[in-house]
Amino acid sequence: MHDVNGFLILDKMRGCTSHDCVNKIRKLFQTKKVGHSGTLDPQVDGVLPIAIGKATRFIQYLSQEKTYVGTIKLGIKTVTDDVHGKIIREKDWPILSHNELDEYLNNFRGTFNQIPPKVSSVHIDGERAYKKILKNEEFELEAKEVSIKKLILQNWDQVNGEIDLFITCSAGTYIRAIARDIGIALNSEGCLLKLRRVKSSGFDQSSSYTFADLEEAGKNIFKFIIPISNALHHIPRITLKNNDDILFWQTGRRILLEKNILISNNTSESNKIFQVLDSNYKLIGMGEISLDHSEYLQPKLVLNPR
Repeated sequence: MHDVNGFLILDKMRGCTSHDCVNKIRKLFQTKKVGHSGTLDPQVDGVLPIAIGKATRFIQYLSQEKTYVGTIKLGIKTVTDDVHGKIIREKDWPILSHNELDEYLNNFRGTFNQIPPKVSSVHIDGERAYKKILKNEEFELEAKEVSIKKLILQNWDQVNGEIDLFITCSAGTYIRAIARDIGIALNSEGCLLKLRRVKSSGFDQSSSYTFADLEEAGKNIFKFIIPISNALHHIPRITLKNNDDILFWQTGRRILLEKNILISNNTSESNKIFQVLDSNYKLIGMGEISLDHSEYLQPKLVLNPR
């Protein structure tokens, strides 16, 4: 087994589950501790950040935004809300100009409640929703709040009823559900025709690699690993300068913030979580400044504790 700690940005191909990708990475890097930062449906390709070794503990601190490019097909409703599912209903779509369609899309910009697809990984009474569908069980899913930061209409094909979109959204947003609901908003039906994730957890497709790239690298495969601290660039840093503070940190005790503790320039009053570095500027964990005692740094994740 190899001691690998960091992130690998995989360009997942269609037809492969996220779980399949994790298992393959385990074999390639000869390590057991591997996880991903957000499931991609088998029929969706694109950016899938993989955490290896100690990096798995930092997944929760990665950026939560996702960005996709995809195509919605109007006129068709399926059981899965994408084109790969069984067709339930078909209906004509309206004649609309590009600007008129863009006006309808305002309903899907900002924050709103979304009902996930029934064929999804949402838990219902301790069981995944898609497993209930396989058993032909009847159930309803609760709406969840999602946020669409950016929704750009890239192309509108009136003849074929196809809408090309660029979407930046919060974690937990289902693009298949957006396709379904846009169809309903247009007094038609809708499903997802194709989708690619181009950015996830702060990483974009320009820094991603395919399995072919990894296999071709052979023994040089470790060059693709991104250090943990590089993946946390959006989180400000606190540097512990003296040995007493380091000892307190390693033993899980809160630390009184004094002048000899340097806080990075991107700190703001809204920041509560910080990367914590030692005097050699090496990442030693994640800390929180508590609301009730703002002068104290409380350990949340400690690497190499005593």
